[in-house]
Amino acid sequence: MLLQIDNASKTINSGSKKIALLDAIDLNVEAGEFISLMGPSGSGKSTLLNCIGMLDGFTDGEYVFLDESVHGMKEKQRSKLYKEYMGFVFQAYHLIDELTVYENIETPLLYKNVKSSERKALVADILDRFNIVGKKDLFPSQLSGGQQQLVGIARALITKPKLILADEPTGNLNSKQGLEIMELFSELNKEGVTIIQATHSDSNAAFGSRIINLLDGRIVSS
Repeated sequence: MLLQIDNASKTINSGSKKIALLDAIDLNVEAGEFISLMGPSGSGKSTLLNCIGMLDGFTDGEYVFLDESVHGMKEKQRSKLYKEYMGFVFQAYHLIDELTVYENIETPLLYKNVKSSERKALVADILDRFNIVGKKDLFPSQLSGGQQQLVGIARALITKPKLILADEPTGNLNSKQGLEIMELFSELNKEGVTIIQATHSDSNAAFGSRIINLLDGRIVSS
């Protein structure tokens, strides 16, 4: 089992009221699955992804990742797990404007203290895989939305994560680019990478091996 979530909730305080963003979530994910989270805006898809990805935390319940309880971990341990095993693909790209494409992709390897020669080889390899070798010295502002998204995905994959978390990964792309991204995810999944994506798109969701529907912070069907 890659991860296990039992009766987990996420609440925030709004004035004197408590608002439940997630409510009594139970979810088991096996290594190698491709899961699509679906539901209307505000249903809790992104919040669930962020909690799984340790960018945010559940307020109650149990979350176990690779047999370790995330709840009791210190921030440093959580950060190490995240960097070691996860890659995040955001709809808003989150590229660093002051860095070139090459440097953006290389950044996660610097965090992991990968040696310079190995970094060069890994970045060259992924630039090639994504057909963006010619863009490596450009800055994000010089790229189209589709190209920025490709760079964001390349950066997420450079550390060879076990789990990719994708939040509306094709939200800003045209249909052809969107299909290419989904086919890439499908290929990665066949290579053994576990993928959890949040999506509004039925056609994107269909790439998953399991669809989980959320409504008002609860899982309503799986």
